Amino acid sequence: MLQSLIIRLDTSEQDRIKLLETMCRYNEACNYVSDKAFSLKISNKFQLQKILYRDIKERFGLTAQFVIRIISKVVEAYKRDKNIKPVFRELGSVQYDQRNSRIGIDRVSIMTLQGRLKLATRIGEYQRIRFDRVKGQCDLIYRKGVFYLIVIVDAPEKSEYDPIGALGVDLGVENLAVDSDRQIFSSNKVEQKRQYYTKRKSILQRIGTKSAKRRLRQISGKERHFKKDTNHVISKAIISKTRGTNRTIVLEDLTHIRKRTTVRRGQRDRHSKWAFGEIRDFMAYKAKREGVPLKVVQSKNTSRQCPKCLYIDKRNRNKNQFECLRCHYTEMADYVAALNIAEVAVNQPMVASVFTTVTSHPALADGR
Repeated sequence: MLQSLIIRLDTSEQDRIKLLETMCRYNEACNYVSDKAFSLKISNKFQLQKILYRDIKERFGLTAQFVIRIISKVVEAYKRDKNIKPVFRELGSVQYDQRNSRIGIDRVSIMTLQGRLKLATRIGEYQRIRFDRVKGQCDLIYRKGVFYLIVIVDAPEKSEYDPIGALGVDLGVENLAVDSDRQIFSSNKVEQKRQYYTKRKSILQRIGTKSAKRRLRQISGKERHFKKDTNHVISKAIISKTRGTNRTIVLEDLTHIRKRTTVRRGQRDRHSKWAFGEIRDFMAYKAKREGVPLKVVQSKNTSRQCPKCLYIDKRNRNKNQFECLRCHYTEMADYVAALNIAEVAVNQPMVASVFTTVTSHPALADGR
């Protein structure tokens, strides 16, 4: 399984100036190629390279390999939606490969406009023990005055064991996750943080000064990091429990859930920031890494069916409480859904895969 690791680079002021200049020129060239690709309606890398290679090299003074990586980056972005012209930030990421970078455990060598730059690295024990599996490609990013390299490693996978039983997990808004053992991961802290940051952002937006906008960006980052850390903790706890009991994890298919559900106006902000997709992705790659079987099943009637008498009626569920109209079985609605999800896994084949081949996004780069 391919996974990403983040490595901090030690840079002097002179090194920083060289890297920033390279980053700006690189992304300026990306926007130039994007304009051409969009106007010509060309999304084929080799066609663009044939048309623009010499022009980019001479216009921006870039090396051959930089030009190749720029065209590749633009094509990858353009193919996502050909109706939209990709726009690249001035300090967006710079892609490197084996030809213009060398990655060592204590030092890296990367190409700049002024030639090769050798930089010391700061890595933790987690990155260090995986460094022998580093692939050639990496991305240079700039965050809050610090440069990082996102490198790809071929992380080891454990063979899946033969499961005995299933652990159903219901993902939601009121409770971030509830499993069929009745373990509840409440959203109270996340909701308190959301309300706090929403109030702060509202005040800063009304002020509208440069410092207020700068503070807005900082707050958004803190809120996102808090949610990501919470999702890491929950997914790790569920994986650990499942592996310890030799069960399979069962999740319901929540594809397009926001389109299929409606909420009151006062709940829209909370619903839109529901990070169930992230927690599901975290569980997926952690399960694959630990050899834990994972199934995704259809979500139809999991919150309406009584786990005792199997009677199905949408009136069985009233907000966060479940009460069967036939046998009067009463329980917390999310727990009932988790029980039904686990039971469905026995009789229903997997309907979707949540395993990803490679994770190159910084959100997953810490490897937890």
